[in-house]
Amino acid sequence: MSMSEQVLTDPTPSQPLRESRTRVLEILRAARGPLGVRDVAARADLHPNTARFHLDGLVEARLATRATEERDQPGRPRVVYRAAATDVADGLRSYRLLSEMLTGLVISAVPHPEQAAITAGEAWGRYLADRPAPLERIDAAEAVRRLLKVLKDIGFDPAPPADTDADDASPEPIRIRHCPFREIAEHHRQVVCSLHLGLMRGVLAEVRAPLSAERLDPFVEPSLCLAHLAPAPPAAQATAATPSTPE
Repeated sequence: MSMSEQVLTDPTPSQPLRESRTRVLEILRAARGPLGVRDVAARADLHPNTARFHLDGLVEARLATRATEERDQPGRPRVVYRAAATDVADGLRSYRLLSEMLTGLVISAVPHPEQAAITAGEAWGRYLADRPAPLERIDAAEAVRRLLKVLKDIGFDPAPPADTDADDASPEPIRIRHCPFREIAEHHRQVVCSLHLGLMRGVLAEVRAPLSAERLDPFVEPSLCLAHLAPAPPAAQATAATPSTPE
């Protein structure tokens, strides 16, 4: 399909929201007043960065509003959110077209777009990960659980591997049955799939997992990608085993 034949406008807001974003919207609607990010995160059982991600997405969709809290006490005022008065958001959205344009820009302007995408994905993975306490030990099963939670919260549909043994030289891959960026990934795998691989690496590194994301096989079936895990390098496992304490 040529670019001119693609539909580059986004679905209308009547399309159903993903589960986590729907839960965040319901929390805003049930609240008697505006809520901060940590308020929403606690009620939705989400990491604060993930809650902020969904809140900002609701603002972009005109389903919520964002404001700075008025306060008389000294200190930095909170950013707070409330549900919009109406679900109606007139006009088409063209984030799909914007994604195509920006992805094309990365490919044409960045010297090594694949590595740049991995690096950017790692940074976002660390940002979205639920970081463990300084002396908390994270085993392979818990690390995979936290990775799956991040992937699910941002719209993927991951299935856990059949076995997550850190000593296994070839752990079962994570089966990803839905990609929220599929239309862009189909045409720009070099960037989009590399972002996803980097994101998974960032999450696993941030939680000090004994596993790393080795590679991502996109679209092995029309609606299936495979994320292959491997034992983390010995140096990384040593760092995970002896995390530094805060100063």
